[in-house]
Amino acid sequence: MAIAKSTTRNFKNLIGGKWVSAHSRKTFENRNPAKNRDLVGIFPSSDTRDVSDAVAAAKEAFKTWRLVPAPKRAEILFRAGGILTERKEQYARDMTREMGKVLEETRGDVQEAIDTAFYMAGEGRRMFGNTTPSELQNKFAMSVRMPVGVCGMITPWNFPMAIPSWKLLPAIVCGNTCVIKPAQATPLSTYNLVQALLDAGLPAGVVNIVSGSGSQVGMPIVEHPDVTAISLTGSSEVGRAVGMAAAAGFKPCSLELGGKNAMIVMDDANLDLAVEGALWGAFGTTGQRCTATSRILIHKKIARRFTEQLVERARKLRIGNGLEKGVQVGPQVSQQQVETSAMYVKVAIDEGAKLLTGGKRLQGKAYADGYFFAPTIFGGVKPSMRIAREEVFGPVLSLLEFDNFEHALAIANDVDYGLSAAIYTRDVNQAYRAMRDIDTGIVYINAPTIGAEVHLPFGGVKQTGNGHREGGSGALDFYTTWKSVYVDYSDRLQRAQIDTGE
Repeated sequence: MAIAKSTTRNFKNLIGGKWVSAHSRKTFENRNPAKNRDLVGIFPSSDTRDVSDAVAAAKEAFKTWRLVPAPKRAEILFRAGGILTERKEQYARDMTREMGKVLEETRGDVQEAIDTAFYMAGEGRRMFGNTTPSELQNKFAMSVRMPVGVCGMITPWNFPMAIPSWKLLPAIVCGNTCVIKPAQATPLSTYNLVQALLDAGLPAGVVNIVSGSGSQVGMPIVEHPDVTAISLTGSSEVGRAVGMAAAAGFKPCSLELGGKNAMIVMDDANLDLAVEGALWGAFGTTGQRCTATSRILIHKKIARRFTEQLVERARKLRIGNGLEKGVQVGPQVSQQQVETSAMYVKVAIDEGAKLLTGGKRLQGKAYADGYFFAPTIFGGVKPSMRIAREEVFGPVLSLLEFDNFEHALAIANDVDYGLSAAIYTRDVNQAYRAMRDIDTGIVYINAPTIGAEVHLPFGGVKQTGNGHREGGSGALDFYTTWKSVYVDYSDRLQRAQIDTGE
């Protein structure tokens, strides 16, 4: 089945190396959120039967894939990185059609998958264990990494190739097999990523795709007894349910969840730079990032000047179809997301926040067939307001003022999430205190809250996740389990902690 061309309309599940229809024969449509008449593709609406088939295929493939030397597994990833590089523009355009974000950003999304492929290919020769002296004579001790087995993966719609690559590629190089459920809003990009892996020589059954809903596919993957580890990127609400289900089966579970990320602007900051960072952090990907800058904390001394510049720039942002040249902000991914943004605008106004710009769905011929919401900024926001505490996942930004550095830290940390944060300052002492004292998994100095790189751990604290990390060596820690090995060559019984060697 060819899936590379954007004109392809009908897709199937990938199970055991074969493209097969869902047992139910039901399907769902994937449409362009900027131009809803544009049908990107038709995908299987699967159920537990399809999940069972995919898990069985992955379990069978694991028997041989785990025995392939890690450097050989890595060679497939390296070739896939080259294939993705060749197809970058095509896959980026496919992604803009199905997700909506501007072409410049979808190129970056594909580039993250390329970077992850090359990085994880290198890990095939760096999957280091440890050797350590034994407490007994003539005894050798070491630890080695082992694959965990069949990994179930549930991915979101906002980074529909990058995030699947963060999960699939480290799992594969570690010797695991996978069953992945792409987001219903953006399945094509996962198919494109997996097609690159297949074309690079990935054996049948190592990766299996089952598309469909969370209830019919996602939870059955989590609950299947032969799935040995779970990785989810999604909302904190869904993460809680998935984590509880995984815990019932004693399964390792990596949860990458929500954020309510703050950018602190000190009175000594480069204001022009801070405004640029605020625009990109808040309205890049139309605010639909877990790392989006959703709160800006501004020192009272510069609040008026910063706010005026930011609002003026936000009003000039060009909004439209992400495939069109010059467009800076695309649509939201769905009608539901537009409704969520509108709901939070109403909540903010009812609570007394001041609407400075935006706050509504865009009307007119250019926006009639899409899900466009104006970049929105609220002033006069108090830390207790819902708009300052809950994740909107849209182009809605809150401005809060603070008195001093300590006050800013207190506001930044006083939320349920802890993913990303930023501070703009020229004071090196404040910068280092922020790095230490902001309670998040990621901190940026003089940069917005977005822009993570694939060779560093990605994840957060509090309701943002459960402690696991994606990216870098943190991914290897999740997709492998440690085995300790002892080799006694003394030719006699030695008892650790009892024998003294005398």
